[in-house]
Amino acid sequence: MTYSQSYLVLLCKRLSLQIMFANLLLFIGSMGGWEVFLIISAMLLLFGAKKIPELARGLGKGIREFKDATKEINKELESGMQEEKK
Repeated sequence: MTYSQSYLVLLCKRLSLQIMFANLLLFIGSMGGWEVFLIISAMLLLFGAKKIPELARGLGKGIREFKDATKEINKELESGMQEEKK
């Protein structure tokens, strides 16, 4: 697979992720105050007040690692595209 093909595959994956996040934001935006309150209450009952910050920290680390990985892949693909042009 050439760099241009792999770059196209990466762009398609990024587009599908953006669509997925847009759909998630639309879903969250349509929720009312009672639904949010119910979800937060259920989380407190299931996980407890001590476990939620740990879960949030783990989620933040996972998101940060994902962003770093996508930046690294973009840099590699861009450098490969520049080398291919030369």
